[in-house]
Amino acid sequence: MQFWSFRVILSRFKAIRFMMADKTVPKTKKALIIAGIVYLFLPFDLIPAMVFPLSLIDDVVVWLLIIWYLKKELDVYWTGEKKYDLSKKYRSKDIVDDVEFKVEEDEAEAKKAEAKAEEKGNE
Repeated sequence: MQFWSFRVILSRFKAIRFMMADKTVPKTKKALIIAGIVYLFLPFDLIPAMVFPLSLIDDVVVWLLIIWYLKKELDVYWTGEKKYDLSKKYRSKDIVDDVEFKVEEDEAEAKKAEAKAEEKGNE
């Protein structure tokens, strides 16, 4: 996929919001985005603000590097490949439909459970 197309870069910027909301994304990648936002608002830059048109270049370059580094992760969100994470919705529920199962305990596990029950009873 192209990296330098304006449409692609803009789509990746839009995907940042969804990436930041996803709980499965590593915190280091989220911290990189936050560091980029902080850099935009810092009073000092690599190129001083006195040279106005050129002073914006360092901010743009920093964000292009961040977008380039996170391109695979961001492409998942703006191309629609990321599936909805249902782990939060069904976190504490045990749902099994149309399945027959039988629980069999190992003898060792049963003995351990009995030993624990006896210890609690003795206390």
